Amino acid sequence: MSLKGKTAVITGSNSGIGLGVAKELARSGADVVLNSYTDNDDDHALAEQISKEFGVTARYIQADLSKGDEARGLIEKAGQCDLLVNNAGIQHVAAIEDFPVAKWDAIIAIMLSSAFHTTAAALPLMRAAGWGRIVNIASAHGLRASPYKGAYVAAKHGVVGFTKVTALETAKEPITANAVCPGYVLTPLVEAQIPDTMEKYNMDRETALNDVLLVRQPSREFATTEQLGGTVAFLCSDAAAQITGTTISVDGGWTAM
Repeated sequence: MSLKGKTAVITGSNSGIGLGVAKELARSGADVVLNSYTDNDDDHALAEQISKEFGVTARYIQADLSKGDEARGLIEKAGQCDLLVNNAGIQHVAAIEDFPVAKWDAIIAIMLSSAFHTTAAALPLMRAAGWGRIVNIASAHGLRASPYKGAYVAAKHGVVGFTKVTALETAKEPITANAVCPGYVLTPLVEAQIPDTMEKYNMDRETALNDVLLVRQPSREFATTEQLGGTVAFLCSDAAAQITGTTISVDGGWTAM
């Protein structure tokens, strides 16, 4: 399906999964709005690069998604939002009793509350256009738990639940809402963790990947940002018109265990 004439807003999309999603939607013909909390020349140059590569309109709009008014303002500034992909996220690892309150608040705000704010702002635009797709990037941790990731797991479980509520509230309309649950994806953020993991466990790269980072992922392979983008593009297609309120795992079998 061509998405020509549609506008996609992807939060947290100047790198990693968000950027991969933006490129795949642009490849399908959608105009795209990139977003992150920074606002520098590289951010805007990235939008220009996507515009030239795929022949679509691409813009970068800065918004701090830890703030509800800025999350809603992102949609307002976009002006049109046929496809909403809530992807922005951060991480912090600590035991519950040691978890910094500020980190907890930031993770919940950026990964869960921002999805509420952007969705609330986008739904009237989708209803006015008579069509819409909402895809929330959750995680295998939206379906499973790990120790020391209390805020992240809570936020991602919340995203899955919020997705289901959104789907039920739009079930009789040509609007769908689904969550994609990646396992480990080889992003710049994950790539940067590999040397530290090798050093911590005194392992070579292959052993660190297989025995530490990918130990929960039965395929022992990272998912790619292109695969995540392709999954989102499918959920935006006509073939997925009756897929709503569900989760699609892209995790190499993690949640099958």
